[in-house]
Amino acid sequence: MTFRMNFILQAVSSLGWTAMNVGFYLIIFQHTPSIGEGTGWDENRFFLFIATTWFINSIIQAFFMPNAQEFSELIRTGGLDFALLKPIDTQFLISFRKIDWSQLTNFLVGLAIAAVALHRLANDPVQPMVPSPLALILYGVFVICGVLIMYSLMITLSATSVWLGRNQSLYNFWFYITNFSRYPMEIYDRGWGKPLYSVFTFVIPILVVVNVPARILAMPLSPRADWEWGIALWTALVTVLSLLVSRWLFRTSLKSYRSASS
Repeated sequence: MTFRMNFILQAVSSLGWTAMNVGFYLIIFQHTPSIGEGTGWDENRFFLFIATTWFINSIIQAFFMPNAQEFSELIRTGGLDFALLKPIDTQFLISFRKIDWSQLTNFLVGLAIAAVALHRLANDPVQPMVPSPLALILYGVFVICGVLIMYSLMITLSATSVWLGRNQSLYNFWFYITNFSRYPMEIYDRGWGKPLYSVFTFVIPILVVVNVPARILAMPLSPRADWEWGIALWTALVTVLSLLVSRWLFRTSLKSYRSASS
């Protein structure tokens, strides 16, 4: 917030990008009633999915992305030396040094879109849908799981800067893989998409980040198949595993760090 004009420009840019995305999906739903045949992702439910995507991504981009991008600079310039001397956990300090408040504009827009979608679902004349308190609680829990999985992935990528030096490809790689998490996982579970479905569910589990909480909120009254319960349990497990692995990798990378003064 120090440079207010820069903050305003970034916020306006984020809002413009969000508005174009909303317009794009509205055009799509003029030509089809749902995303994928028999998936249940009609217009209102899909916009709950999109809102969930923006919740998670805006938190990551506001709190963690600026610090992850700067980590390689701290290594190159020797700024990491000072972080290591602080009487606080280094990973915590590195993760929360800066906050890009402009990225939270998408979070606010996501709240508005989710509210509109839930209102329209609740007033559906054919099959009204109101999420239960349990569904709302589970939604919040799995959104947090999604944030933690993404954070773990980002810390893992950042840790490679110790060995690679200036890691300029971090943001590009982040953008490429998060593109896959922005759509319902059902669209990948057929044909040529099956390898992507397997990789991004069980190896780099970004498909579960948005899909699990969005499905809990958008389809709370639907009968749960065994695979849905399995994916939910896998999401909880992989959250813990990803945090442990990223923590181990970060601490291991620090052991390989050579002070700029040495």
